[in-house]
Amino acid sequence: MKNIRTALAASVFTLGALIASPVVAWEPTKPIKLVVGFSPGGGTDAIARTVASAAQEFFPVPLVIVNRSGASGTLAAEFVASSKPDGYTLLVAGGSESTSVGNHRPLKYDIRKDFTPIMRINRYRIFLAVNAKSGIKTVKDLVEKAKSAPGKMAFSSGGNGSLYHSAMLVFNRETGTDMKHVPYKGGALGLAALVGGHVDVGVGAALEVKPHVDSGKIVLIGHTSPDPTDAYPDVPTLQDEGYDIVLGNMKGFVGPAGMPADVTQYLHDNFKKALETDTWKRLAKKQKIDTAYANGPDFLEAMAGMYNVIGKAVKGTK
Repeated sequence: MKNIRTALAASVFTLGALIASPVVAWEPTKPIKLVVGFSPGGGTDAIARTVASAAQEFFPVPLVIVNRSGASGTLAAEFVASSKPDGYTLLVAGGSESTSVGNHRPLKYDIRKDFTPIMRINRYRIFLAVNAKSGIKTVKDLVEKAKSAPGKMAFSSGGNGSLYHSAMLVFNRETGTDMKHVPYKGGALGLAALVGGHVDVGVGAALEVKPHVDSGKIVLIGHTSPDPTDAYPDVPTLQDEGYDIVLGNMKGFVGPAGMPADVTQYLHDNFKKALETDTWKRLAKKQKIDTAYANGPDFLEAMAGMYNVIGKAVKGTK
């Protein structure tokens, strides 16, 4: 009997200790790969490296940037979608690979169901630009000129199916214009074509258009975000101009579908801390990065919303 009482007492003590002790949350024990679907030096790569620099102090393991460029970022997205959902392989998502390309051709993944959203980091505004010698000063001017010559005016983008391509298809749909698409191998070449007078309209982020704006060779006439930007406060939104067009080149982290909740929460919390550091704020200001934090579910909703808007415009062109 004494042995039984001793055993029971030991069991009660052990159970009490388990109840009193906090549950140990997940923590990484090996490097975390941040997969970028574009080459080093581009906007998506810059976001990944900037966040990694600011967040590293909050992680006990290295944050490693892995560039898997090709097919407008979809090769990287396919790789992450098929990876083990253990928190060690993440995709920098939110751009062409997430919201645009899938509307132009079949993909092996669907951003709306094949990933675990973690958080949005920022949102690049998409600026509409025209050659300074064109005589076009406003969005109204552009629309009137395009309608007067259907199918004659052209816009450039960084490639077929890219977000910039899709943004202009949405613009055509909402404004009733019919400008043709001229794809280039990258956004920089598309803007160079605008400067050279080979196309009538170009699109790009603030950092991409800045050199040409500063040189006086192009003029910004509008952008696709719902709110103004400190970079170019005098450039109106397309909503200000009377067109219900809200798009953005978002960047954030997602992992493969099926990631455990505690893993997702750990990653979210520690990457979010990075956005509050002086390191992030300093580098973001220098690179004209508009911080636009959103939690995982809201990030997914924003991507799905853009995917659906672009889908309607793409279907309207076929």
